[in-house]
Amino acid sequence: MNGGPAPARRLSVGLIGAGNISGQYIETLNRLDDLHLLAVADLDLDRARQVAETGRAHGMSVEELLASPDVEAVINLTIPRAHAETSLAAIAAGKGVYVEKPFAATVAEGRAMLAAAEASGVVMGSAPDTVLGTGVQTARAAVDAGLIGTPMSAVATMVTPGHERWHPNPDFYYQPGGGPLLDMGPYYVTSLITLLGPVTSVIGAASATRSEREIGSGPRAGERVPVTTPSHITGALIHASGAISTLVMSFDGTASQAPPIEVHGTEASLSVPDPNHFAGEVQLAHARGEWQSLEVAGGYVGAARGYGLADLLWSGAFDGDPTLGRAQGALGLHVLEVMSGVLTAAETGASVTISSRADRPSAVPLDQR
Repeated sequence: MNGGPAPARRLSVGLIGAGNISGQYIETLNRLDDLHLLAVADLDLDRARQVAETGRAHGMSVEELLASPDVEAVINLTIPRAHAETSLAAIAAGKGVYVEKPFAATVAEGRAMLAAAEASGVVMGSAPDTVLGTGVQTARAAVDAGLIGTPMSAVATMVTPGHERWHPNPDFYYQPGGGPLLDMGPYYVTSLITLLGPVTSVIGAASATRSEREIGSGPRAGERVPVTTPSHITGALIHASGAISTLVMSFDGTASQAPPIEVHGTEASLSVPDPNHFAGEVQLAHARGEWQSLEVAGGYVGAARGYGLADLLWSGAFDGDPTLGRAQGALGLHVLEVMSGVLTAAETGASVTISSRADRPSAVPLDQR
């Protein structure tokens, strides 16, 4: 169940991890009256204090934040390999958690996080929340209204030359746990599940066309970093509905004119905007017809990073039933297992069954919040 009345109270929030993306979350927390940023923590205490000032909050150590009785929920913006440790510590402190993508570094860690939250009766949420914006939700409204007939398939494409062109320290992207699928895949896979429902099995293939990458900016410009994980991945996702999605995630290409996501049905096709953004134009085409833009028909208007936590609050997850809301940890774990399954299938050459289950999140009605 995902709906419910909006609670008449504010949620007191602590943010752990004062990296670059924290600024986007703080902008949202400052804008939404229902979320009150109390504290920012980081291993670098000076940085925590600097970032906290932008949100009119207190900078403190991670231990101090977790010990604070006033913090009800933690936004976990640590690096992926620290997601589990930080989330488990917050759960042990009795706090709800909303964790950045990917849900965890491994499926086993993700399962441990979800189990701990369920045992403690606290909220466990997961990014990405871009799917709650008007882009994917307008496409979802079209699917639910039967505008494309019965959904049969989808194609999701992300092709770039790689992050070393602009990132001063891109090493992580080319090591196990990185790569284009685990880095960008959560946006695409979460969108596909929102549109077509959960996945039951996957197949995959992968390659790495270069053994090294040259850093293109910053103080390490010209330095070469080794590539030890696939940099081009293709997967097929078999949904419980019977639809089949094809996924192409690549740091090896130059560019692509393919839409980020296309969904094909028995009556028409949909072109879905970049799932790394909250808004964008959705187009529909019938057989032998022109592509036509659809009016915005769903989603939070003006949504930004952090709306996933807000949706959990508005849905009632913090008022007695932590399973309410759309950005559930169960969905984050399912997305992580799908991506890990594609990588395993690419390595073994065999189909991989997805054991986790997550409900297709309910649609977001057009909402001005």
